[in-house]
Amino acid sequence: MAGSGYTIEHAKKGIKEKMPKIETWDNQFPSYEINIEIPEFTSVCPKTGLPDFGMLILRYVPDKKCIELKSFKMYLLAYRNLGIFYENAINKILRDVVDSCKPIRASLTGVFNTRGGMNCSVVVSYDKEKGFGG
Repeated sequence: MAGSGYTIEHAKKGIKEKMPKIETWDNQFPSYEINIEIPEFTSVCPKTGLPDFGMLILRYVPDKKCIELKSFKMYLLAYRNLGIFYENAINKILRDVVDSCKPIRASLTGVFNTRGGMNCSVVVSYDKEKGFGG
């Protein structure tokens, strides 16, 4: 990050932040996919302090637990004032989802609003057998 003014502190900011718990409930059925769309996700750039806006799409195949949506909403609202690069936010969110409900498969896509004439999407995936990136 030489010459950019960005530091390792900027890069790591928010990653270890304690967030509200994502609650779950017992799954009743096998072999189906749940899709959750969050059209108004916001976080804050740790360098500039300006807001980042985007849409999140969570896709997961539950195993024994499903995400309770109200707690997931409260979890996501905690990002509203959190300084974190959105690339890190997408990775952190999916890891927290996996920790909470232990799905068979999951992916999280973040589609962020245009900034400086560029669009950016971040996609992270998880597979129970292969781990993250699987």
